[in-house]
Amino acid sequence: METTYRVPVADRDVSTRADFILRTYTHLIGAILAFVGVEYVFFTTGLAQPMAEAMMGVSWLLVLGGFVVVSWFASRAAMTAQSKAAQYAALGAFILAEAIIFVPLLFMAMNFTNSGFELINKAAWVTIMGLAGLTAIVFWTRKDFSFLGGILKWAFIVAIVAIVAAVLFGFELGTWF
Repeated sequence: METTYRVPVADRDVSTRADFILRTYTHLIGAILAFVGVEYVFFTTGLAQPMAEAMMGVSWLLVLGGFVVVSWFASRAAMTAQSKAAQYAALGAFILAEAIIFVPLLFMAMNFTNSGFELINKAAWVTIMGLAGLTAIVFWTRKDFSFLGGILKWAFIVAIVAIVAAVLFGFELGTWF
């Protein structure tokens, strides 16, 4: 049996790398638009309120734990699946999980603040500007920021520990978090 080794995109020619980046960003934008579409459906059909009330009535550790499990399964399926249909199904599951976990946050922003939709709109614009800025840095400098993966993994662990500690010991993470 012959083993075929895949060549990482970073080690390929400029044209292949550019095509890969274009496809990656196209999928990212598509996923973001799908997320916005799912949220729109949740809020326009009235599903958001019972979802938000149900999620706000349980421990957020359970909600976040469920999200982590769905994220892990979706990532694993996307990495190991041989068919594009399975990879897209995993992406769809992840988008749905993201949309569900954002429902109570958006519901509270819309219903328990004075600015409502304005606050969500401002947050969306800050996110768009951040994404555009990071994208511009990557395209102009041609730097590979994959070294940040290890740092982000450690930051994730610290964040999870902080969340669990806040729930167990009853303190607020607030703006710091």
